Amino acid sequence: MFCWKGRVRMKRRDKQMEWNPPQILITTFLSLIVLGTLILMLPISTTNGISIIDALFTSTSAMTVTGLVVVDTGTAFTYFGEIVIMALIQLGGLGIMTFAVLIYLALGRKIGIRERLLIKQALNQNTIGGVIALAKRLLIFSLIMEAIAVVFLSLVWVPELGWGQGLYASVFHAISAFNNAGFSIWSDSLSGYVGDPVVNIVITILFIIGGIGFTVVFDMWQSKEFRQLSLHSKLMIVGTLAINIFSFLMIFVLEYNNPNTLASMTTPDQIQSAYFQAVTPRTAGFNTLDIGSMEHASLFYMIILMFIGGGSASTAGGIKLTTALLIVLATFTFYKQREEVVTFKRSLPYSLVLRALSLAMGSVFVVLVAIFVLNLTEDAPFLDIVFEGVSAFGTVGLSMGLTGSLTIIGKVTIILTMLVGKLGPLTFAFAFAKHRIDRVKYPKEDVLTG
Repeated sequence: MFCWKGRVRMKRRDKQMEWNPPQILITTFLSLIVLGTLILMLPISTTNGISIIDALFTSTSAMTVTGLVVVDTGTAFTYFGEIVIMALIQLGGLGIMTFAVLIYLALGRKIGIRERLLIKQALNQNTIGGVIALAKRLLIFSLIMEAIAVVFLSLVWVPELGWGQGLYASVFHAISAFNNAGFSIWSDSLSGYVGDPVVNIVITILFIIGGIGFTVVFDMWQSKEFRQLSLHSKLMIVGTLAINIFSFLMIFVLEYNNPNTLASMTTPDQIQSAYFQAVTPRTAGFNTLDIGSMEHASLFYMIILMFIGGGSASTAGGIKLTTALLIVLATFTFYKQREEVVTFKRSLPYSLVLRALSLAMGSVFVVLVAIFVLNLTEDAPFLDIVFEGVSAFGTVGLSMGLTGSLTIIGKVTIILTMLVGKLGPLTFAFAFAKHRIDRVKYPKEDVLTG
């Protein structure tokens, strides 16, 4: 009898020690960041050595596909170090579990429920149905898109830099752009190609497709008409088009008379630059304009775009466009005194609106804490600090020049902000929260609001 109870206790203890999908995802992510840090500290990875905090920062920035850098990528790292950064970007952008699926299938291993739950969590899906097929399609589609981009970018960079360096630059920027990382081997990012239509079009197409969400891309591929698309795809397509067009007009108008940005350019270059800088803040982090020279109104608008981010199941960060749209729709529903949130002739469940609000509030809390700490540790203007904090959370990678002068505490703060921004506040919340079914119902009572 005693032994039987002992076995029960052991089983209960083993059950308690089991990790949930968010915990495994966070642990795997952190393990790869540490591994990347150790590799980047090897003499073969750098030209003149690198401190552990800078290696950790670079590894985290690459793994979270952010693009913020404390050392210049093109001069501080060797080709080997840059290839390590590319590998981290690919792993972080496409998802650890996507590559895990490929390895499992190559080894002939069966993918069970536990693995499917992990893939569901990593790809931000609602169900485990079809996640294996989605992961395989995602990997194939991504490699094809990057390969096509390399071909077009090579048309610009091979004649300019030669075959070896030109192909290498094309591969590096194709991987970085598609995964919305914003890393560049040039210290001025893509500012040298502000008027090059091929670079502007190819790079923006890459990070727009990468940032809109792979489920949307596959849904568009399979659906013949717009009405056949899922509600999520409809919201993402319409929302992306609307916000990109509006952002282009905003940047163009706000920067038109700025002598440090658009004013000194020809009209075609002004259009290209305004377009590029309008679509990059929600996703990529590349820049063709000097961010520090832009108008404060433009920078504030870009902060809003960075906080919103791209689409769910994409390589982009932020609270996600659909989350922002749900909150806006719920707000208008309340103002109109309607009972249900309706869009495209579909009503949205209350639980979905609650999730969107929880994600937004959690994100606001993380950003505010980061900004507060940076204000204590960094000697910089407030706008620079806010821009840096939101850029880190949105895993965007744009900066007004503060990143390179961050203190150690500032670097640690940005590292943690990038991690939470990439994996999402809800992932961390679910990793440590225990699911509990409420068996007791309490009486309802109103409180005064507004």
